[in-house]
Amino acid sequence: MEEGKKALTFHSIALFVKDVEKSKHFYNIVLGQKVIMDFGKYVGFEGGLGIWERAYALNLIFQEKSQDIKVGANNTEIYYESDNIDELFKRLIERDVKVIHSIREQPWGQRGFRIYDPDNHIIEFAESMVNVVLRLALKGFNLEEIAKKSEMQIEFIKTVLENKSYR
Repeated sequence: MEEGKKALTFHSIALFVKDVEKSKHFYNIVLGQKVIMDFGKYVGFEGGLGIWERAYALNLIFQEKSQDIKVGANNTEIYYESDNIDELFKRLIERDVKVIHSIREQPWGQRGFRIYDPDNHIIEFAESMVNVVLRLALKGFNLEEIAKKSEMQIEFIKTVLENKSYR
């Protein structure tokens, strides 16, 4: 990197959606994401997620070739962490979201579930790995057992257990 030049930094991701208002309602009202900008065809949420009207975005990017572009589903996952996976799952079920799978524990010990948004983008909700480490410790796992199960580095686990958090 040249001196005085800023490193490349990630800013945001935009999902192409069929109906911006429907998707804005889903992310804002159902998931509780704060809208920080709304330009009609593009809505940005706190944290870097954006939604962009699919037809408009494709036309802008590909111009006359836009009708040839296929936008698929099940090829992107948005990931959120929650301190209360069980309560979140219950709340979203009450909102009639399309569930891909209910809460389950992954091989590395993390509990989570996945749903679809209105355009069939995959959204995962899971507990943080800090919470995984703390939960395994509460179950009586020792340092090496936690490392083996969670696939996390020993130093990370030690820091979590010493501080009871990592944030």
